[in-house]
Amino acid sequence: MAGKLGIFVTTDKHWNHLLNIAKAAVAKGKELIIFFTHRGTYLCKRDDFSELAKVVEGHGKMSLCLVSLKAHKLGDENTPIPGIDKKDFGTQARHAEMLEELKFEEGDRYLVL
Repeated sequence: MAGKLGIFVTTDKHWNHLLNIAKAAVAKGKELIIFFTHRGTYLCKRDDFSELAKVVEGHGKMSLCLVSLKAHKLGDENTPIPGIDKKDFGTQARHAEMLEELKFEEGDRYLVL
């Protein structure tokens, strides 16, 4: 089994790394679990964010911290973001739920950007 790769995105400084890591993980058969928080929510407003959404589609899921999105005045739960449905807007509790899905003894990995 290829396992899962969890990515906790807290900054808006590593877009190219995030996109390339996601592409490489999918190429290796990894399931992606990506959570955006704090300044990482700025990435969701990029014109090319849909490129990441296409990479993740069918290979995992993305979620974001609604509190951070609102705090940075980037939108609310009704703001359309490619690859993130209304149910994917959450809090740090959602991040904890996503972490529970990782089974590190089975080859899963967790990355913080």
